[in-house]
This record gives sequence, C-alpha cells and structure tokens, in this order.
Amino acid sequence: MYNRVLLKLSGEQLAGSYEVGIDPEVAGYLAKEIKLALTSGCRLVIVVGGGNMVRGAKVAGGGIQRVTADQMGMLSGLINSMALTDIFESKAIPTRCLSNIFADQVAEAYSYRRAIKHLEHGRVVVVAGGLGRPYFTHDTAAVNLALELDCQAVLKATKTDGVYDKDPHKYPDATRLTKLTYQEAISNHLIAVMDKAAMGLAMEQNIPLVVFDAMKNGNIDRVVRGKPVGTTIKN
Repeated sequence: MYNRVLLKLSGEQLAGSYEVGIDPEVAGYLAKEIKLALTSGCRLVIVVGGGNMVRGAKVAGGGIQRVTADQMGMLSGLINSMALTDIFESKAIPTRCLSNIFADQVAEAYSYRRAIKHLEHGRVVVVAGGLGRPYFTHDTAAVNLALELDCQAVLKATKTDGVYDKDPHKYPDATRLTKLTYQEAISNHLIAVMDKAAMGLAMEQNIPLVVFDAMKNGNIDRVVRGKPVGTTIKN
C-alpha cells in the first residue's frame, strides 16, 4: 500500500460530456472515488492539466508567443484546480489549492513546507500552475512535484484501462500491458503515456508510474492500496 501518491488528472477528463469547461458530474464522481481512497490512510497530491480549456503548445502562433501560450495553459490548470478544490470541500474532503504561479487572491502560493504541512494534516493538496515555467508540461510538473513531495508513485489517470502495445482505438488487436520498463515505454514510438521529459525524469529518479482508468468505480482506491490495476511502469 502507498502512504503518499501524486494523482495526475487531465483537463479533458474534467470536461466530461462537454467540449470545453468542467463537467460537475465528473468532478463529483472523482471526489467520491478519492474520498474512498483516503480511507486507506494514503495522502494525496493532485495535478490537473488544462487541456479542456487551453493547451499551450497548440495555441502558440498567430501573434501569440509560445511563452504566453504556455502561461495560458497554466492558468487553465489553475481554473480546474480551483474548481476541484471547491467540489472536494463540498463533499467533506479537506483540500487546499496551492499555485506555482502568482495568484494569491484565488490560491495559496506553493511552497514545499506548506504543501507538506497540509499533507501531514490529512488534506488533499491540489498543485496548480504546473511548474510555473514555460516549456514544461503538466505531466513533467506531476513527476517533479511527486519527487519533491516524497510521493511513492505517480498515478496517471487516463481514458483507457492501462498501456497498450499500440493505440487500442486504432488497432483492434492491441494488447494491454500490465508491466513494462521505462526504457521500453520510451523506445516504443507506438506507446504514448507521458511526454519524454516526464518519462525521462521518472526513469532517472526511479519512481513508479501507474497508468489506469480512474473512471472505473473503486480504481483509485485499489491503486493506492497496491492492488494490480492498469499498467505499472518502472525500471
């Protein structure tokens, strides 16, 4: 069983049935699943992307600089983090939103000591704004923060039930892999789990990555309790 983990959520998951924005039903469902997982005693850090609003690298151009585009993506992640914090709190889950970009009116400023104190008091910590710097994705931020906050694993929530040897949406003969190494995941161009910078950092620092379907009832709880769910990637 894990004592402390980082859960990486995508903005697209929060959009649910909407093309953009946040689907309250999806957020409420995640709150219920996380509340169940917390009964194990595991402490939880969450990083959520902003792809349901602005994906930085895709909006760059036409006069928008890449740095500005990435900052817009960070702000999208902050909006999602604020929404999750409120929804979790409404479900009686003590939660704090800490931001790596300056946003004191809407979130606490992120610091290592502040995050650790919240975790020690049993609160869910939602870290917003990525790493606060351009050219770093929310995936890379998730791995970085997991290492900084001494998490035992990174849990990557996806729309599929794990990692396949090729895209299961395109290839009906795709096979789900229960375990693989970082080297295998990085070298196989048909496997897309996280960006290469995030994968390389996780491999270098030897932190496990579990890829799973968070929308299946009880899966988050199963993962934090160390039960075999999805795909585990490690050295």
